[in-house]
Amino acid sequence: MPANLSGPTLLVILFIVLLLFGAPKLPALARSLGQSMKILKKEVAPGDDEKKPSDATVDAANVKESTNSANTNVSPSVEEQLAQARAEAEAARDEAQMLRQQSAETAAKPKESA
Repeated sequence: MPANLSGPTLLVILFIVLLLFGAPKLPALARSLGQSMKILKKEVAPGDDEKKPSDATVDAANVKESTNSANTNVSPSVEEQLAQARAEAEAARDEAQMLRQQSAETAAKPKESA
């Protein structure tokens, strides 16, 4: 079949694909087509009769393990940052309350005549 496709025929097919899918969608289309072909080749490959976990399962397990290890390594600094942010928020609340009291005291004082 590929022998029957000559240069002008391929150009027409590419033009029709471009019209149907549009230029912005072509990279995503090519990427998904490549991934599909890769999966198909893995499934059809001879000699792989034993059951193997799928790549998605292995990738998900790796992500989960790396996330757990990252959480254990990062947790102390995140907790420290959270404590610091809470302390800063408390200080800002205290400062705002002090400024409100000062402005209320200033407004309550009778104005002196000049």
